Amino acid sequence: MWELRDVGVSPCSAADKEKVAEATTAPLDGLPIQTLSLFLCVCVCFTRASPQLVGVVGLEIHAQIYASTKLFSSSQVCFSSPPNSSVSFFDAALPGTLPVLNRRCVEAAVMTGLALGCTINKRSLFDRKHYFYADLPAGYQITQQRLPIAVGGRLSYSHLVGRKRNQVVDKNVRIKQIQLEQDSGKSLHDSYRSQTLIDLNRAGVGLMELVLEPDMSCGEEAAAAVRELQLILQALGTCQGNMSEGQLRVDANVSVHRPGEPLGVRTEVKNINSARFLARAIVPQLSPLTRLAIVFSQECFFTDYELQRQMAVVEGGGTVLNETRAFDFKSGQTVPMRDKEGLQDYRFMPEPNLPPLILYERETVPAHTDPRQVVLVDQLQEQLPELPRVTRDRLVTTYGILPEHSFTLVNEDGLVDYFVGVVQQTRAEPKKVIGWVLNDLLGLLKQQCLTVSQSPVSPNALAELLDLLEAGSISSPAAKLVLQELWKGSGKSAKQIVEEQGLGLMRDRSEIQQVCRRVIDSHPDEVSALRAGNKNVLNKLIGQVRKQTKGRADPQLVRAILEEELSRPPFHGETT
Repeated sequence: MWELRDVGVSPCSAADKEKVAEATTAPLDGLPIQTLSLFLCVCVCFTRASPQLVGVVGLEIHAQIYASTKLFSSSQVCFSSPPNSSVSFFDAALPGTLPVLNRRCVEAAVMTGLALGCTINKRSLFDRKHYFYADLPAGYQITQQRLPIAVGGRLSYSHLVGRKRNQVVDKNVRIKQIQLEQDSGKSLHDSYRSQTLIDLNRAGVGLMELVLEPDMSCGEEAAAAVRELQLILQALGTCQGNMSEGQLRVDANVSVHRPGEPLGVRTEVKNINSARFLARAIVPQLSPLTRLAIVFSQECFFTDYELQRQMAVVEGGGTVLNETRAFDFKSGQTVPMRDKEGLQDYRFMPEPNLPPLILYERETVPAHTDPRQVVLVDQLQEQLPELPRVTRDRLVTTYGILPEHSFTLVNEDGLVDYFVGVVQQTRAEPKKVIGWVLNDLLGLLKQQCLTVSQSPVSPNALAELLDLLEAGSISSPAAKLVLQELWKGSGKSAKQIVEEQGLGLMRDRSEIQQVCRRVIDSHPDEVSALRAGNKNVLNKLIGQVRKQTKGRADPQLVRAILEEELSRPPFHGETT
């Protein structure tokens, strides 16, 4: 007998049972599923009478360093370069070539470590990690296994829960280490011609590998942690974080166990870097029991295939294998790739062509040292920008907006500056500005797949429009029409559009009175219902007046005139 656990409500009432029946049979079209470019989802746990299994998730994140050249060569880094057009002799592993460390990559790793509260090792080492693959010309990768550039640290993140996604939950995940290493090339598989082509443009590009401890219990937490890290890296300028271009790739270490028992055997799901993988993983795998859970859960809209797969194995008495798996987006499942390699398989050894990497503080720099050859940790500490978490807190405190609104502002590149720019130039309250920015402006941007920087409506233009609305010069519906005109990019100001199209608020009482009388005469049924005591009908008449005036009539004045006209005794022959 299956038991439903930790989903908020027990299905006991008749209404609950009816929901269960609907959930197990109804299609899932329109189910509100939120994705974060990561193949991990919330694990909805169903167990037998034995203690329930819980998920454990750790992450290894490879962030491509934002630099103009590669980690150990002068080859340019450009995603759209023609195949094999940015490959130096060193990248191709030709004999006799030697690595030259890129200072920018070192500074990026140090800044990232400082932002995450890591301990920066003033002395770190490079190692060779040996394995054979066609897109790794040297047969080994230069990395930092024994003594990485940063250790310790903590990533603090928040995610929204609840039916309306308006409850903020704060979490922390420990960071084991941050290490510098080379990226590999790309293998392009041509199934039509049954061949594999190699592109070495990416070979040797600088990476930061961030190893996160298994402190997460579900995919929602993992997704929120990755999103927060992505925002931090973008704020620092150390990684652009574009997952579609492979600039941020995630390996997830997933296991299950019962509370109080040792952690289970983990599997690694490689290179999670596409939102479509997540989408394909969710919908086909929803079982009747999962549908049931969705009805009663306030927070869980996902089911994680890999966690459920392992739970099914353990519940069935089987053993989870220590292996590497990949996600097959065609079947919506993870599939085995290979047995998990142990450390001995990589034959780690010190990199003989690179000396130890030494970092300094200002006061410890040796005399007569070339400043171009030195990385100063304290100097980089002073250059750290405001981090996303601090920005969200500042927005809430300074402008009085809701926490969930601060998440949206920070998540959209450039939207914080846009919002602040509007607030600084308008008399409207920030709480009114946030509605226009998030609902109207952002909605138009999403419709046309534009970024904030590509918006045809500048902060100054929106501020002018809101000032007209705040001054009572136009109504809210008219303001939305003006915004549509501004969006067309004609170059006209909001005031010019209002004057040219006659969208200013109507204040002539006699003119509005004539419109009200026409509405009363053309809606005898509503007038009869109103005089019979149905006061709600008045709102319909007000709507008709505003429709005929294109939203230009003052709604308070319209209400007053209608009440005045309807309070008079009906004329002879008028409907009563």
